[in-house]
Amino acid sequence: MGIIQPRLPKGMRDILPQQMVLRQHTLRIVEEAFAEFGFEPLVTPAVELREILLGKYGGDSEKLIFFVQHPGGKEDLALRYDLSVPLSRVVAQYPELSKPFRRYQIAPVWRAERPQKGRYREFYQCDADIVGTASMLADAEIIALVYTILSRLGFQQFVTVINNRKLLTGIGQYSGVPDAQLTGLYRAIDKYERLGLKGVRKELRQEGLETATVDRLCELIWPADGRPASLDNLRAELGRLPLAREGIDELQELLGYLPSLGVDPRCYRFDLAMVRGLDYYTGPIYETVVEEPRIGSITGGGRFDGLVGRFSKQSYPATGTTIGIERILDILEEQPTFSARETLVEVLVTVFSPDLVTESLQLLSELRGSGLRCELYYEADPLGTQLRYALKKGIPALVILGPDELSAGKVAVRDLQAKSQTNVERAAVAQELRALLDRDDP
Repeated sequence: MGIIQPRLPKGMRDILPQQMVLRQHTLRIVEEAFAEFGFEPLVTPAVELREILLGKYGGDSEKLIFFVQHPGGKEDLALRYDLSVPLSRVVAQYPELSKPFRRYQIAPVWRAERPQKGRYREFYQCDADIVGTASMLADAEIIALVYTILSRLGFQQFVTVINNRKLLTGIGQYSGVPDAQLTGLYRAIDKYERLGLKGVRKELRQEGLETATVDRLCELIWPADGRPASLDNLRAELGRLPLAREGIDELQELLGYLPSLGVDPRCYRFDLAMVRGLDYYTGPIYETVVEEPRIGSITGGGRFDGLVGRFSKQSYPATGTTIGIERILDILEEQPTFSARETLVEVLVTVFSPDLVTESLQLLSELRGSGLRCELYYEADPLGTQLRYALKKGIPALVILGPDELSAGKVAVRDLQAKSQTNVERAAVAQELRALLDRDDP
């Protein structure tokens, strides 16, 4: 039998240790913020029943669902497309959950996307959602959570763009868009960044809308004078439409809470052209873009009040966001100041000679017992070989226990970043290593 060429399916990737160090560090920051904001962890299966997923996302999105089956299987199965629909299924399936139900989930999802930079067919989502309250305070907290996470990750130039689906629907009604074609309206506006205003107009005409309707709609969203639409002007224009008025009220209430939650006013704005592509959004929607480098949105979410009701007679209002961890990691890796170690190991314990293996093992156990992450070099190779191994892996410290050190009751500690070495009392070696690692930690 011939050798099988090692390769991956299109759109999939291996995540090697150097990338995993940054990934785990980033995910710890995200998860700590989730917990700080009072969200509880949840796990759902990778595979859901096909009927659970279909009919929730919209036609274009549902073309990207991966369907899976095993031989002899009697159930139609699919890999989860996101974490919001499984959450809604959980809330309906376990009505005893306390409300509001605040949950976070960090897990992979699968989409048959066209692979490109920042877009993969298997990727992680980091979701935080609040189910069981219609209060705009919940939406404001979600935006404050996004601001907190991105600030802690070191982002400085980012903006969370905020809109409301009710207002968009009201604009469609005001412009003369038939109710049956409102979904097509969302999808066309969502393509503005890619197609421009001319392309959006063409899309709307292809949806069957009259030219006068398209003109009225586009003038409201993209005024000819180039100034962004304001909520006060929209209230004056659309205030007689209950749905539009409700959307404007929600936006003004939501935006009014953000300063008190410590969100920098430079990091959020209202934008009538931001739509979000999924069909299940019902109220406020939000996504965050990084000004530099331009890689698209790195968070996205909104209110999906009707989704739980697709699985139960008892529906609940809900809102939440996804932190786009894959794109965030792509951005972090491109920063000129970023340098990640390849390893989580902090200390390499060398083996000076075969007859000193036992002493190295005892030192290894002592250091691990003090909380240091240690690796033992298994062979009694020359110390230069062991040193080069540590340097190649990016291990910051190395310890040597040879005959001279043993007789003196000391351990040689080498700082591989500072290129220095000191002899330390055996009882103080863990403390010295911890101080060394704290000095070297950027």
